[in-house]
Amino acid sequence: MVATHSKMSPLGTKAPPFRLENTCDTEMVNFSSETEGKGFLIAFICNHCPFVIHLKDHFPLLFNEWVKIGLKIYAISANDSEKYPADSPENMTIEAKQLKFDFPYLFDETQSVAHSYKAACTPDFFLYNEKKELFYRGQYDSSRPGGEIDVTGSDIKNAVNLLLSHGKPPENQIPSLGCNIKWK
Repeated sequence: MVATHSKMSPLGTKAPPFRLENTCDTEMVNFSSETEGKGFLIAFICNHCPFVIHLKDHFPLLFNEWVKIGLKIYAISANDSEKYPADSPENMTIEAKQLKFDFPYLFDETQSVAHSYKAACTPDFFLYNEKKELFYRGQYDSSRPGGEIDVTGSDIKNAVNLLLSHGKPPENQIPSLGCNIKWK
């Protein structure tokens, strides 16, 4: 495991489009300029990373609540599943069912989507407004595996609340920290 920080793309950057398979139902999911929503959260995660595992009892419940109020959420795994079989589409399907995702868990087999977003680690979060302009990129909260801080989602919750209330982006955006994406 190599601990890596997110790259912190400039706020206002437009969200790149993608078309990926949802491992939950094998349907193709399109995200484009035509996709409508109150906002869009793109979360690069995987099954085996200790930083994601640390959050897995918290983020699905929070994300499912946001889906109910109109935020579109896309979880994406871009890891090389040949070298890291825990991150295979089959295991992604199992994980999404066990954690009761109400949002797609997409497999970026070619890693082109991760590259287009400049994703660097898992987890890596990108929150876009309804115009698909980057509003927040940063950590879920300050908790870390083996640390003494409880998982709350405080940073991402604050960003989503500001987005949904049409506020300004959070001034203090701390990079996410996690395992590096396992590039081919």
